This record gives sequence, C-alpha cells and structure tokens, in this order.
Amino acid sequence: MIDSINVKNWMTQEEACEALGVRKQTLYAYVSRGQIEVQGDPQHANRNLYRAADITTLLKKRSLGRARKNIAASTMAWGEPIIDTSISTITRGRLYYRGQDAVQLAASATLEDVARLLWNVAEAPHFASFEPVAFDGPIGARVFAALARDAAHDRIESARNLADEVQQAAALVGRLASNFVELRSDEGPLHLRIANAWDVPRHADLLRRVLVLLADQELTSSSFAARVAASTGASLGASMIAGLAVFSGPMHGNAIVRVRQLMDDAKRGGTETAIRRRIAQGEPLPGFGHELYPQGDPRAADLLSAFEAPDDARELIDCVERLTGKLPAIDMALAALVEHCPLPDEAAFALFSIARSVGWMAHSIEHVMEGSLLRPRARYVGLAVGE
Repeated sequence: MIDSINVKNWMTQEEACEALGVRKQTLYAYVSRGQIEVQGDPQHANRNLYRAADITTLLKKRSLGRARKNIAASTMAWGEPIIDTSISTITRGRLYYRGQDAVQLAASATLEDVARLLWNVAEAPHFASFEPVAFDGPIGARVFAALARDAAHDRIESARNLADEVQQAAALVGRLASNFVELRSDEGPLHLRIANAWDVPRHADLLRRVLVLLADQELTSSSFAARVAASTGASLGASMIAGLAVFSGPMHGNAIVRVRQLMDDAKRGGTETAIRRRIAQGEPLPGFGHELYPQGDPRAADLLSAFEAPDDARELIDCVERLTGKLPAIDMALAALVEHCPLPDEAAFALFSIARSVGWMAHSIEHVMEGSLLRPRARYVGLAVGE
C-alpha cells in the first residue's frame, strides 16, 4: 500500500495516459507486460495509481528510438543495461544481492557472509589483517600505495580458476581494510575489528549493518572500471585499484565530502536558509534523492532506522524533504552515522570503500570467469577528417 508521502511518485490513470499519449487499453497492456507497476490508491478505494518512474522510463526509451547510436549513447549515463550479471540488481526500488534483499540481509549478515554470496562460493572468506604500509601521506594515498605494491607482484596465470581468484580477492579486501583502518587483531569478523580499532565497540553492529548495505549496487562506475580491468586479463589487484580510483571521485564514493559541505552550510547559516539558497541558485543537494530509488533509498532508510541521528542531521533531512520531497540517500545516512558514533573524519569513505571492495571483487571475478574483453567504441565528433 502506498502511504501519503509517496503518492507524488504515482500517477492516476488519466495522468498516465496523457503522459504516454495512449488509451486506457494500451496502458493496461503495459501493466500486463510488467512495464508499469500499479497499486491501489489509498485515498480512493476504486482508483488505481501507476508508478511515475516506470512511465518516465518508457518515455525515455521512446524518445531514443531504435537508432544504434542513440541506444549506445543511452547506456553511458543511467541508461539501458549493457552487461549481464548475476551479482546484484535493483528492482522496484529494492536492492538485491543474488536474489536476496540487501536490507533484509543487513539485519544479521556480516560482510564475510555477503562476500560468500556475491562471490558465489561455499564458505565465507576471512579478511586477514595486515600491517599497514609505511607511507608519509593521507590515509587514502596509503591505501593506493599498499594496493599498488600488491598489484605489482601479482602473478597473472593464463588459466585462472575460481578458488585462486577468491583467495586473492579476500587478501585484497583485507589489505585495503588494513590500510584504511589500523586493525589490532586478525580474529573475528571485520566489522568487530574495525569497531575496536576506532574504539567504538558498542557500535560494532551499526558498522556491520552499513558494510552489508554498501557491498554492491548493480553496475556502478567503479564496478564497471573494475570489470574493464579484469576483462583485459589484468590481476585482481589491478582491478581493485581501478575500482578504488573511480570510487574516489566526489561524484561517486567520495560524495560524502559534498554532503559534509552541505551539513556545514546548514550549521553556519541555518538549515532552511541554506537549503532555500541552494534551491534558488539551482545547486544540487548532495546526499538526497537517488536516480535508481525514486521512492527513496532503502539502504538509507534502513540505516537511519537503526540509530538516532544527531539533531542537526535530522533537521536537515526533514527540511529537505519538506521543501523538495527528496529523501535521504545512503551518503546522508552515512554522514549521520559518523556523527552519531562518533567516528574519525575519514571513516565514511573508509567504510564505503571497504564494503564496496567486496563488490568490485565480485564483478572482477565474474568477468574473469566469463573471459570476454570490454572494448567500447567512441563516436568521433571532432574536426572533419580529410579525404
């Protein structure tokens, strides 16, 4: 049943038909083929509502037509799927890991459990702790240095088997985690070791939950980069570096920096004033709204339900929803978690990277086993070439 908050994400029959330019019979055909989801209207017993996001998707497909160049171009930015995968998917606003709801898994699973699932192996791996590399620089740079050293010494075999790939993947996740967080022990699940290293053992279960929620999300830019590296025959270490390099951008995994800037603006100038100013200037509201979750990011909702967000974070969330209708995405929830515990400044990006490294390895292994080279083509739009 749709609650009153989410009615704006649905259309009446008349609105849907007008948007699509079709008759009722055609609308029913879309519904019967599973292209548009329909729900009963909670405010009118004899009326149905149609998911607006599904109608938008149909309109986008129609506007592209079937020209090959249009179809290809549409795949590069929130467009049509281009890679077959069994790892994860987003369906009807929910994230699934190999058919299992990620939010439900987050209730009790560990990151090791999720790695077993995503890597499609019988036993959960152990993510060993390593001595962090000696590096005079920021923690992020230290992680790259540690992974680069591993990648440089990786042996690439012409015949690669799943058991060896999984063993190496587990070591790489451990290496990455150990250089983001100076782990004190090699015993127990990773979330407990991280909680102890940050001196927040009472919040270990929150760390477990967020690691599970962030392990993968369909085909992100960083997962695609990891797959491209793996498709060339590069080592898993090289694939891990490729994934992390792309993930470090402020439009992807390091979006937490932009979320914190928004939170700081709200604290300095007043929450509503800061939000209204950004809206008036056409500036984005990082940490709110998600292209793949038009009704709200279920990962964020689940994480925020597991702890009491600080007052300033809660005020920001409520204000943005009231003024724009946008709900918090996982980046906002993660920023609130860091303040709640509290955790070190680099904790948000560290947790996100550690969790997502499991997904990068899943995509890399899947592509290694598939054995095909990813080699997109470019459409030249430069100066005319002489005859």
